[in-house]
Parts: sequence; C-alpha cells; structure tokens
Amino acid sequence: MNASRSKFGLYINIFALNDYFRSLKVHDMKYFDEGFLKFFNGLQRNNNKIWFDKNKLKYETSVKKPFELLVADLILKMQKIHPGFHSEVKDAIFRINRDIRFSADKTPYKTAVSAAIVQGGRKNMSDPGLYIELSAGNLSIYGGVYMPDKEQLSAIRTAINSDPNRVKKLKADKKFKSMYGEIRGDINKILPLEFKEAAKSEPLIAHKQFYFMVKYTDNKALLGDDLVTFIMKHYETGLPWSNFFKEAINA
Repeated sequence: MNASRSKFGLYINIFALNDYFRSLKVHDMKYFDEGFLKFFNGLQRNNNKIWFDKNKLKYETSVKKPFELLVADLILKMQKIHPGFHSEVKDAIFRINRDIRFSADKTPYKTAVSAAIVQGGRKNMSDPGLYIELSAGNLSIYGGVYMPDKEQLSAIRTAINSDPNRVKKLKADKKFKSMYGEIRGDINKILPLEFKEAAKSEPLIAHKQFYFMVKYTDNKALLGDDLVTFIMKHYETGLPWSNFFKEAINA
C-alpha cells in the first residue's frame, strides 16, 4: 500500500512539474502531422455522420487533441503579452458540428477547426484578439474587430475621426501591409450624419467591420515545429491596430 501511494505521489509530482514548466515557457513543437491533412481531405469528400463516426478515433488523435494543445499554448502566449488575459480552451474552440437548422447546406460538419483566442472566449466576437482556422491547405490567421455592436462601432468611428494622424501611421505600416494588406470588412452605404463628411476623407469610417487576415495554403507552417511562434508573429504585427480598436471600445 505504501509503495502504491509513493508511486502515485510520484506521478502527481511529475505531472505538476510538467504543468509548472509549461506555464513558464511555451516551447515550439510540432502539433499536426499527415493524419490531420488526411482527416480533412477525407471529410471534404465524405461530409456525413457515417464517415465521421468511422473516423472518430483519427479525429480525436490527429485533430481534436493537438488543436486543443495548440490553443492552450496560444492562450499562455497571450497571457504573457496581456497580463490579466483569461480564456479557457473549451471556451475558445468552436464546435466542428455545423448548425444546419437555418442553412440550405445540410452537411453536418465544418471542414476546418477554428478558435477565437480572446478575452472570455469565442462568444466575445467584438474583442480585437486572435482568430485562427486550420484545415488541409488552410492556415488562416485573423485579427481586429469582426462583430462590434452599435455602441462599439460608433466608438471606433469616433476614434478614427478624432485621431487621423494615428490612423494614417497605422495604414502606412510596411510590415502590416506586407503581411495583411489592409483592414477588411463590410461597409455601410448609409452612415450616421456625424460621420458622413469624415468618411469622404477617411473611407475606413464607413466600415462596420474592422478585421485583417492572411491565409496560407501550402501546409508548411501548419505542419512545422514553430507553429505557435509563427502565429504569434502575425498577432504581434497586427497588435498596433488591435490596440487602437481596443482603446476606442474601452474609452
């Protein structure tokens, strides 16, 4: 009995030490292999419950578990940049099951895994955090503000109008332009009266979304052993814009 307790205690200590050292530093590692690509290539051709159930073990081992580990490591990185940042892995990851209730497309599964690594989790779609989407031939990285509410939208527009020099500097940033291009999003054809004139000199004011994104299709970064570093470099490149939006929303 004592020997069993001793052995069990040793296992607990080892796990505790692993968690401790992991919290100190996220080391680069390889998260995904060919099994990830094969699963999504197969799902693209066989998007039905029978095929998915038959390949459930492959999904668990090659997709779900490594993706959870990747998101956990990205959360740790975000916590180092933003003290007080909090998000649970389960709250960041979107379900692979599609909501088909009001969709003409009745295929039951998404053909990618995705997560919103933002304060509080995926339901906070107005937070300028980090959004990722991964599949075979697809590593997409997003930042900015995707779904601001009415008050947040007005606050962002006011900030753009109030500080044109800062906006001009952000738009001219060579590193951002090389990586992302420009701020994207749907545009309002009709604007509130207070923004109509300002939008003529700064078209960004007419946006109702303010996001940026880049997509890689060659699988090189996805299957590499520096994926966290790769994603975080993109996040940090977009951080000046994200800070601008966050300051506007929180003003």
